[in-house]
Amino acid sequence: MRALFTRGSASLARDFQFVPKHSAPRTEDVTVLRKFYEDHGKIFVLTGAGISTESGIPDYRSEGVGLYNRTNHRPMYIQEFMKSSEFRKRYWARNYVGWPKFSSAEPNEAHKTVREWEVEGKVGVLVTQNVDRLHHKAGSTSAIELHGTGYEVICLQCKDFREDRHQFQKVLDDSNPHFMVEGNGNEIRPDGDIDLDPSQVEQFVIPPCPHCGGILKPDIVFFGDNVPKSRVEKIYESLSTCDSLLVLGSSLQVFSSYRFILRAKEQGIPIAIVTLGPTRGDTLASIKLTSRVGEILSLVN
Repeated sequence: MRALFTRGSASLARDFQFVPKHSAPRTEDVTVLRKFYEDHGKIFVLTGAGISTESGIPDYRSEGVGLYNRTNHRPMYIQEFMKSSEFRKRYWARNYVGWPKFSSAEPNEAHKTVREWEVEGKVGVLVTQNVDRLHHKAGSTSAIELHGTGYEVICLQCKDFREDRHQFQKVLDDSNPHFMVEGNGNEIRPDGDIDLDPSQVEQFVIPPCPHCGGILKPDIVFFGDNVPKSRVEKIYESLSTCDSLLVLGSSLQVFSSYRFILRAKEQGIPIAIVTLGPTRGDTLASIKLTSRVGEILSLVN
């Protein structure tokens, strides 16, 4: 591996530098969340980037620590990726350098508690906005990845090619034998890429699809693109079988997730939100708790 990073002794799972300032959960909030958990037998759990900040992966919007609050960086849009080989080269070079750090992130108490709830039969469906596969690492086997995953690579042309991202890292290694970027503490971004100087990516080589020569991209729903209709319909169907909806660590700013809050409200399903900061769904929820997700969940059971 030629994309190297220096790391401190603390693991990413205990790196809270991207968690907004917060206080310990109030006793009454723990009681409220515990009652919500006990009163419902089939909970629709929707998770966002706010649960992965406790694993060292920043989110976009958190006050003071979110990517939008600290930098001028904006994520890659699908239109940019599709129209320009230079945009694709920049994206893949950054993703290549960021992959070792992104893929080494470990699940935290939030992911582990949701998994425990699954085992107990309390989770009707788990939907995550995150592309980091931390729910899978925690043992969840049925998580629906609303925005896809950074752990698989697909071809946009033939639709037949699909490769594990770890394996594709080796392909990129072989395609870029002289590409050397040593770790300097650069910060990982929510989708796994790292900021690089333009001069560092000029010579980066992206291999084409080995089946058809088409464009390869991670199996992520980029900004400006749509979640597949079949995935949305599957989630709507699952929601109709649940008796409650619990949002964990999401601001619900993107419609792709907010639509499920609207549907739950239409169906009269109780909604609870646990996150740090305001959300788009606050006025629709019967319970809104401002708390670090992993901390309060660990106190509920």
